[in-house]
Amino acid sequence: MAKRTDPAEEKRENEGLAFLGDLMDVVEAAIATVFVFLMVFTFLLRPVTVDGHSMEPTLYDDDQILILAPLYTPKNGDIIVINDERGGHFADDAETVVIEQNGLRNSDGTPLVLVKRLIARGGQEIDIDPDNGTVAVDGKQLQESYIKDLTRNAGDAFTYPFRVPEGYLFVMGDNRPGSTDSRFDPVGLIPEDEVIGTAVLRYGRSEERCKSWKDKFAWLF
Repeated sequence: MAKRTDPAEEKRENEGLAFLGDLMDVVEAAIATVFVFLMVFTFLLRPVTVDGHSMEPTLYDDDQILILAPLYTPKNGDIIVINDERGGHFADDAETVVIEQNGLRNSDGTPLVLVKRLIARGGQEIDIDPDNGTVAVDGKQLQESYIKDLTRNAGDAFTYPFRVPEGYLFVMGDNRPGSTDSRFDPVGLIPEDEVIGTAVLRYGRSEERCKSWKDKFAWLF
């Protein structure tokens, strides 16, 4: 004869199994969330700390930003992070033949990582008029609300106007008087494959520059 089952005990067993199932679902969801988080921050988003004053007033020294990996192609006006391994320069007066030389270096000889704004891409003509302090791309003057001062220094690397060669970028810092960028040797033109990523968010800033916690955050896209 079959053993009689206690309904209360059976109910407790079912509730226990249901709880265990719910717990496993939570654990699986947590593991999946951590995995996605790690994948995103490994392959898609990366934290970077700004070093220097060349991007003021948009970014200050020690600001913390998130950058989007090179899966995204930056547009003119985007802020990009660059591994300055080498810079492109013209070998002829007609400014058509490009040669490359070492970019900026740290004291240990490793390439400097730069944070700059993309001004012009390959195939576009750039013109800097230091007398008026203006910058034009393809004949159209840029409305640069983000700069600290006008562009009074055209640098020593190029004669303007000139067309940026394909595969290269022309970049400048927002703090034009205090930025070493594409206008100058040895930075010059930035090879596209040296772009580490595009800045999307500022998520950290020193307390002394913030009136409230909200000031730590700003979209950079």
